[in-house]
Amino acid sequence: MAREIVLDTETTGFDPKTGDRLIEVGCIEIEDLLPTGRTYHTLVNPERLIPPGAIAVHGITDDKVRDAPKFAAVVDDLLEFIGDAPIIAHNASFDRNFIDFECAQAGRPAPERDRWIDTLQLAQKRFPGMANSLDALCKRFKISLVERTLHGALIDARLLAEVYLELKGGKERALDLTAGPAARAQASAQAAGGYPPRPRPLAPASTEIERAAHADFLKRTLKDGSLWAAHGVVIDQA
Repeated sequence: MAREIVLDTETTGFDPKTGDRLIEVGCIEIEDLLPTGRTYHTLVNPERLIPPGAIAVHGITDDKVRDAPKFAAVVDDLLEFIGDAPIIAHNASFDRNFIDFECAQAGRPAPERDRWIDTLQLAQKRFPGMANSLDALCKRFKISLVERTLHGALIDARLLAEVYLELKGGKERALDLTAGPAARAQASAQAAGGYPPRPRPLAPASTEIERAAHADFLKRTLKDGSLWAAHGVVIDQA
C-alpha cells in the first residue's frame, strides 16, 4: 500500500529564523489515498510568548501551551509516526521550514526535502489563476468547514486529507469502490468451490400445460405467426 502522511502545523509566526516557533503539529495517516484512522497530534511549548495576531488565527494561547512538552520531548514520536512516508502539506515550504528548524534544535535529522508534496502547487496547476487556499479548496470541493471556527493542526490536516483525495482524482476512486461488494461475493463463491456451470440453453421454467395454454392463446390471438416464427416459435394456424 502507498502510505502517506498529511501534516499541518500552527506556529507563533511566519519564520523560525526570526524567532518564531512551532506550537502545534497534527498528522493524518493515509494509505492508497484513504485515511486509516491513525493520527498524531500534540501541542508544543514554544518557550516564548505567542503574539496576539497568531492567537487570533489559531486560538492557541500561552496558557494552553504552558504545560505542553517542548519539541525535543516529542520529536522522536513525531518522526516515528511519519516514518519514511511522503509528507503532504499545504504551502509545504512553511511547515517544512519549521519542522526542519525544530529538528535541528533538537539534534534530530529532519525528513528529506524531496519527500514533501505541496498541495498548493498541485492546486495551482489544476486551477491556475484561482484562489487556492485550504479554505477555498474546501469550498470548491464542497468539503464541510462546519467544525472549523479557527485554524488547528489536526483539524486542518483532516481537511487537507480530503482536499488531497480530490486533487488526486477522488471522485473516480469513489466510483471504483462500488465494485467492492461484487468482488468480495465472487471471491467468497470461489473460496466455497465456485458456482456450478449454467446449462445452455437454460431449462424451461414453465410446465407443459402452461406452454400448451400459451400456444393456444397465440393461435387464437395472432392471425400471422411469421413474426414469431423468426424467433423459432411455430404456431399451428389450422
